[in-house]
Amino acid sequence: MFKSRAVAAVLLATSLTLAACGGGDSADEGADAKTLTLWHYEGPTSAMGIAWNKAIELFKSSHPGVEVKFEEKGFEQIQQNAQMILNSDSAPDIMEYNKGNATAGLLSKQGLLTDLSDEATKRGWDTKLSPSLQTTAKYDEDGIMGSGKFYGVPNYGEYVMVYYNKDLFDKYKLAVPTTLDEFTTVMDTFVKNKVTPLAVGGAEYPAQQIFYELALSKADRAFVDDYQLYKNKVDFKGPQLTYGAQTFADWVGKGYISNDSAGIKAEDMGVSFTQGKFPILISGSWWYGRFGEEIKNFEWGSFLFPGNTLHPGSSGNLWVIPEKSKAKALAYDFIDITMSPEVQALLGNSGGVPVAADPSQITDPKNKELVETFNKISTGDGLAFYPDWPAPGYYDVLVAGVQGLINGSKTPDAFLDEIAKPYQENLADLGK
Repeated sequence: MFKSRAVAAVLLATSLTLAACGGGDSADEGADAKTLTLWHYEGPTSAMGIAWNKAIELFKSSHPGVEVKFEEKGFEQIQQNAQMILNSDSAPDIMEYNKGNATAGLLSKQGLLTDLSDEATKRGWDTKLSPSLQTTAKYDEDGIMGSGKFYGVPNYGEYVMVYYNKDLFDKYKLAVPTTLDEFTTVMDTFVKNKVTPLAVGGAEYPAQQIFYELALSKADRAFVDDYQLYKNKVDFKGPQLTYGAQTFADWVGKGYISNDSAGIKAEDMGVSFTQGKFPILISGSWWYGRFGEEIKNFEWGSFLFPGNTLHPGSSGNLWVIPEKSKAKALAYDFIDITMSPEVQALLGNSGGVPVAADPSQITDPKNKELVETFNKISTGDGLAFYPDWPAPGYYDVLVAGVQGLINGSKTPDAFLDEIAKPYQENLADLGK
């Protein structure tokens, strides 16, 4: 998952401390702890931030006297420092962490995360998560997702879509495209009118997701399983990744993507779209609630990447409990609250994608459409995960590689060689 990300050299310490005494029905694993330390990186106005603030409020009510220490972190902080933090005595009791082999899988393999399998069965989390959503919650002994033990629990889903400025589409008499050819025709029209079509954040995750969408336009489930789950060897010069790299470079050359976007972060990309500076933004459902809240000066909508049956997406990020947590029983209780009907409905009504909500409780038509689209993708086996998941450190490799395509310093062929090397080295390390 990916969210708006803020790089920081030191850990932030925005904390709020509230009063408290052990709760939950577990008699061990820190049930008598006096404090629950919780980290996540969701903005307070995002759907997840709103829902989790409510979960903290409900937790305080059901655990009178427990001291809750909430610290908001940047995605990059946790991405870059998690291994070091979880190996230390500074680990929180519960934290949001990115799912996938390179992140949660790696930490589970290193013994840094608590096995949640028994709690998942006991509390019914396993029955609330569809099989496709459980893919990112379970990891085997090699840290590969899809089987093994529960090491995390997602309480929301996410997927990548195309956001568009309806006013600008109307201005140039453009219809929502249903094929990739129609999509390029739309972007050609904007370029002819001296409008750069795509808001892109090349310095972080958004640009690599565009590359992956393009690769998925030539892919099937077998390719995704090979790339993400190591079912078979992946040919990085095969039709899927070659098309993704070459077409992405072509889009830069045609003016669909600005060369300047190589240095743009995700947050600045999102803000530029809310300000009406670009007609199109390709990114995740995590922006949906925020756009609904912040866009005031134009009408906007969304559609799935035209022509694709596979889309970047998965469960949302995971609640994980560090092995060194001193309040595991309290952390289990907090996860349980995030899966409750009240919090799930709030998540959906705030523009998020709940995994266990009653659809009848989602009252806003736009939000209901978001949830229904996700359910359609999920039940249709259309979630293709994210391009940076397969190998540790792969996120930074892809960021640098796609930046090279944007600024013209790398050819598509060189880009593919660059991203193939660490992927194949990781397979060798796993003995595959």
